[in-house]
Amino acid sequence: MKNLLAILIAFPLLLASCVSTKKFKAAQAEYDQLQTKYVQIQSDLTGCNDAKAELLRQKSSLEGDNAGLNKRIADLNKQIDFLKENNTTVLSQLQSLSVVSSTQAESIKKSLENIGSKDDYIQTLQSSLARKDSLNMALVMNLKGAIGNLDDEDINIKVDKGVVYIDISDKLLFKSGKYEITAQAKTVLGKVATVLKNQPDVEFMVEGHTDNVPYRNAVLDDNWDLSVKRATEVVRILQKQYGLDPAKMVAAGRGEYSPVMDNSSAKNRAANRRTRIVILPQLDQFFKLLEPKK
Repeated sequence: MKNLLAILIAFPLLLASCVSTKKFKAAQAEYDQLQTKYVQIQSDLTGCNDAKAELLRQKSSLEGDNAGLNKRIADLNKQIDFLKENNTTVLSQLQSLSVVSSTQAESIKKSLENIGSKDDYIQTLQSSLARKDSLNMALVMNLKGAIGNLDDEDINIKVDKGVVYIDISDKLLFKSGKYEITAQAKTVLGKVATVLKNQPDVEFMVEGHTDNVPYRNAVLDDNWDLSVKRATEVVRILQKQYGLDPAKMVAAGRGEYSPVMDNSSAKNRAANRRTRIVILPQLDQFFKLLEPKK
């Protein structure tokens, strides 16, 4: 009887314990589900925040683009207004030009013809100058070929600003303080004369140059006299021994006043003592080009 009573007392307690365990497990399962949903919601919230941030960035970018487009539209509108204004001005000018008289039209026509003539004239001058440069270079090559391998310190042939120069040192032509041509100089002058003789239209000037050392003797007063005397001696040789036309030659003395170097050393003074043959430009032919065509 006592045992039965104990069983009857323990049964409700055991039944209650079983019921509590089932509720706990159900609650635990529900908690787990809620926890899973919470994690999912948190993840969704993070995604939404990221998407919101991206949308805000895109909004800001679009607002910047919109501002740039508005500025571009404003600039284009200004250009349109400017073009409209210019178009009005051009139309006004065209209307003025449309009433040009026949006399004015003829004047414009003559002006255009003059421009064309001047263009032809300029082209003719350029062609003539190019031809002259070619002839000068041919003359230089002929002179260098005739003279051969003579030391450049003794003779130098060049073209400067369209003019041919032949510089011959005085040590090759004359003895110190003298104006008589040496035998070696006559050989060199003969080679130069051969080339010049083949150019019958060429005119040239023989210039005498000295250094700045004072000079005087029984015949000559100074470097002026010496430079002129040396130039005339060269001209006489070219005329009398080599048959060059005297009407095509000029003798001139430059004294000490056109040096190629300062006279501070013996070497420089030697360079300044020279005889220069200058092939004169044919100015008459140039001036003929300037004359109006008939």
